[in-house]
Amino acid sequence: MPASVRTSSADNVRHFLKAGLRHLCAAIFGKPLSIHPTAIIDPLAAIDSTTTVGPYAVISGPVRIGPACRIAASAIILGNTEIGAGCEIHSHAVIGDLPQDRAFDGGPSFCRVGENCTIREGVTVHRGSAADSGTFIGGGCLLMTNSHVGHNCEIGCGVTIVSGALLAGHVRVGPRATISGNAAIHQFVRVGELAMVCGLARVVQDVPPFYMTDREGKVVGENRVGLMRAGLTSDERREIKAAFRVIYRSGLSHQAAVEYLSAYVSSAAGHRLLEFLAERSKRGLSGDSHRLRRAA
Repeated sequence: MPASVRTSSADNVRHFLKAGLRHLCAAIFGKPLSIHPTAIIDPLAAIDSTTTVGPYAVISGPVRIGPACRIAASAIILGNTEIGAGCEIHSHAVIGDLPQDRAFDGGPSFCRVGENCTIREGVTVHRGSAADSGTFIGGGCLLMTNSHVGHNCEIGCGVTIVSGALLAGHVRVGPRATISGNAAIHQFVRVGELAMVCGLARVVQDVPPFYMTDREGKVVGENRVGLMRAGLTSDERREIKAAFRVIYRSGLSHQAAVEYLSAYVSSAAGHRLLEFLAERSKRGLSGDSHRLRRAA
């Protein structure tokens, strides 16, 4: 028998012996049998005793997993990744793998997932690209099947990313926004709070908070149903609707619209919209679908 085969067989035996010993100790000391014997756990990993790890899951590197999480069969968590309490990581999800960036030089980077997130089958979340940088996913997010969060993305709390959606590197998504199925977001784009990106959309410029896009990534109006469900007051909704007309229908330049709104808005939501518009952008603000159709 070749030496490599003998070594592999010996490693497998040691792994199953360790797993069996772990379960025996759990039985003796009354702790839950939370880690399946076929799961591969790095000695550097720190996993809370109330978390369950399913068959053939791989946890490699200094991963930290909080309490009451469920890591399903064949899920993979890598590197300097931290998973908050109450998360569910479903089968074949890969979290914390290397960034898809030619500039990546192998420097240390990380990935952080907030509490009570659900990451469904086949989702990929990559760690930061530059040394000591990271990818962040806020609490309460839902990442549906086969969606992708690229390196250095910042995802706010309560965001929904629907199946097949792709977020390139450095994308920022505000709280409670929705990225619909198979949408593609260009790198460095910002998507604001409670925005809704259309299914199959190609978004190459910033989408302001509270508004919706069409498939071309152009803004079509306020996310009326989403704003009501989120509990925004009627005054806030009226102000956001009026702000849309100022930004997209008045003919004012971006700077002029910001200056006008700074004197007009009074609600908390209006000020958050104004803050987004005033912030420096690498991609610029998405255009108005109605104006583009009219020009054509």
